[in-house]
Amino acid sequence: MLATSHNLVRLCVCLLLARTALIDAASPGFLEGHLKILSLKEVELADETPSKMTAENYADYPLVILSRDKQTEIAHVTADQSGSYRIALLPGEYVLDLQKPRRGHVRTTPQPFTVLANQTAQVDMTIDTGVR
Repeated sequence: MLATSHNLVRLCVCLLLARTALIDAASPGFLEGHLKILSLKEVELADETPSKMTAENYADYPLVILSRDKQTEIAHVTADQSGSYRIALLPGEYVLDLQKPRRGHVRTTPQPFTVLANQTAQVDMTIDTGVR
């Protein structure tokens, strides 16, 4: 009878530890950062109307979170008016990249990052619009 009680206690302890590990693994972490758009000045078109390509147009540059192998889109995030973004993600390895731009040729470097449960990964993104 005593051996059965010890086995039952061991089983309960193992189940409790397994449950705790599962809860931690399922707890999301966060990605946050700042989007910087390199455009030295507004472009004036031939009809003297200013171009809409300014650093205030963050919505024109949506970001995509990809799986580490860049094969699967996990989520999308758009920077707010100040260029900041934040999104909850499950723990794992990801790549932050620019979603296909609506217009023009822009340059950026995909940023790999890792999200841990209950922690925040800080990843800033710089986009070069090529407008000078």
